Amino acid sequence: MQALAPNPAMVLDALTAYQQSAAMKTAIELDVFSAIGRGARSVKAIAEAVKASERGVRILCDFLVIHGFLTKAGAEYSLTPTSAVFLDRSSPACFGTVALFMLDPRLIAPFLNLTEIVRSGRTTLSGEGTVSPDNPIWIDFARHMAPLVYGAAVEMAELAAGDGELRVLDIAAGHGLFGIMMAQRNPKARITAVDWPNVLTVAAENAQKFGVASRHTTLPGDAFEVQFGGPHDMVLVTNFFHHFDQPTCERLMRKILASMARGGKCLTLDFVPNDDRVSPPTAAGFAMMMLGNTAAGDVYTFGEYDRMFRNAGFATSESHTLQKAPQTLIVSKRP
Repeated sequence: MQALAPNPAMVLDALTAYQQSAAMKTAIELDVFSAIGRGARSVKAIAEAVKASERGVRILCDFLVIHGFLTKAGAEYSLTPTSAVFLDRSSPACFGTVALFMLDPRLIAPFLNLTEIVRSGRTTLSGEGTVSPDNPIWIDFARHMAPLVYGAAVEMAELAAGDGELRVLDIAAGHGLFGIMMAQRNPKARITAVDWPNVLTVAAENAQKFGVASRHTTLPGDAFEVQFGGPHDMVLVTNFFHHFDQPTCERLMRKILASMARGGKCLTLDFVPNDDRVSPPTAAGFAMMMLGNTAAGDVYTFGEYDRMFRNAGFATSESHTLQKAPQTLIVSKRP
């Protein structure tokens, strides 16, 4: 196998990656992708449509071409298939609002001092980081991230909602879409959403929007402290376990088990790397987000999840690859 030649460009690209994030955020804020989708193709036309300078628009659009979000023929720009689907506001799958959360200064701040975090092994944010009690950042998460997970929520509902009576507990519900899609798919499903009170306001709004408000109730409080009630036939834990260390995850799993009906299922959606912990890139790389923003969070392999669920008293766990999300669905059954 031939060794790769030393490549300084790789180092430079990594050191200037912040510019790509900034360019994407700016293009979304100016609505450049939608302007091009509506027919503005030249620098002049795009600049007029987004009310920006021609110099700024030219450099921004060329930069987006370099990074694969636009194409260029002569002096005209066009959307790529990816930007047409996910970044043009006219597309029903557009999730440009995700940038407002992912590039929130509160999330970025710890990475400006990552050296200290690596040395200490925990975030420089106060308390437990982003999972500190009633952190207002989760209101923004609920409002801005829903479009990104809509496809995964629908796919999970298609796989698991069934058509019989179904009592669903949605833990750390946020926007509420995972439980709401279960209720949409199954008219006999009843959802109880757990989260901080202000966050649940967003979930309740979405339940009304999707026509399932009469079967959607809220349970405000800390998932580790509030009484879950039950028995529940299904418990949803979506993008939550990664905020905590394994003993803490097991503690919550035991609490979940105690709230479930016999034969019930716990559905975990999360970033699950392979055993090598470096692939697939999106799932494995999410560990860095947890290093920067939590006191002890991490990503866990399926083997680690299987062991944690078994330690908590669950009988079996199965892994399912989703088509519409970089996360993995793990279905764990209560005896």
